[in-house]
Amino acid sequence: MNKVSVLVAVYNAAPYLTECLDSLANQTYRDIQIICINDASTDSSLDILNKYSAHDNRFTIVELTENRGQAHARNIGLRVAKGKYICMLDADDWFSSDAIEQAVKVFESHTETDAVLFDVIKEYDGHSERYHMPDFTVLTGKEAFRMSLDWSIHGLYMVRSEIHKQYPYDETCRLYSDDNTTRLHYLAAREVRRCNGEYHYRQHGQSATHTVSIRRFDYLKANSSMKVQMETMGVDAETMAQYESQRWLNLVDTYMFYHCHGHQLQKEERKHGLREMRKTWHDINRNVLPNIMKSKFGYCPTLAWWMFRIEEWVYFSIRGLLGKNV
Repeated sequence: MNKVSVLVAVYNAAPYLTECLDSLANQTYRDIQIICINDASTDSSLDILNKYSAHDNRFTIVELTENRGQAHARNIGLRVAKGKYICMLDADDWFSSDAIEQAVKVFESHTETDAVLFDVIKEYDGHSERYHMPDFTVLTGKEAFRMSLDWSIHGLYMVRSEIHKQYPYDETCRLYSDDNTTRLHYLAAREVRRCNGEYHYRQHGQSATHTVSIRRFDYLKANSSMKVQMETMGVDAETMAQYESQRWLNLVDTYMFYHCHGHQLQKEERKHGLREMRKTWHDINRNVLPNIMKSKFGYCPTLAWWMFRIEEWVYFSIRGLLGKNV
């Protein structure tokens, strides 16, 4: 049984894949299972994967015939994961050579720890930037969950296998559902710590989350899935209220996207977006939102959907006229 399993979902990642796989092959911690799931790539990704597996038996290649997104691909890999601890690495990212060793050291030094965050370095074209988190040594799972709501802490970590297999990747949406998985893992954790191992996170200006697309409204669908899972877990009322507040902020943010970019969408796409936003507006328990939010123009919950739309339209129109970055 390997101590660590690493999940790598691969879809048309040939330009970056060698750097990713080299960082795994050259880890100072050797007892690892590297599970690469080829998500029906149409470029040379599979050829690259097969070359690595031919020379290093730690590589396991899983081939999928239909592209169904990262969450599904990782869940397929999760089924064959044998490690005591599990982490993921995107096919265009890479680890420092000691990343896995540093994470395992934390687990072995602290038996109550269930998740260990890597030190994230955001890699832009030409420069690097460290992901700044509040200074902490250890968090409870609930504290980590709350800090993940606004991403005061990130979602790139290693977690105990039993937690990951109990809460696999959320496949509700191709985008945004990863957030749910991270937060469920934190909620289920006894302790969350950090390590000095580096995760190098490549930044793409043209990624799906940075482009104008109907998929932007999937954010709300993913949030709804998270709420259902939290209710199933029996999460306490205070934590649920905090998540409802975050959902409301996400709804306002999504309406900002609609206000600024709706003209770039097709008519049916705009209708879809309004349906998703209205569904979320109805579903959120607005009674638990904080008082400061209830009195803030542009963010306060309204008694009717049409009133909410008018408020958001006025709010973002004014911001646009003032030249503020909405």
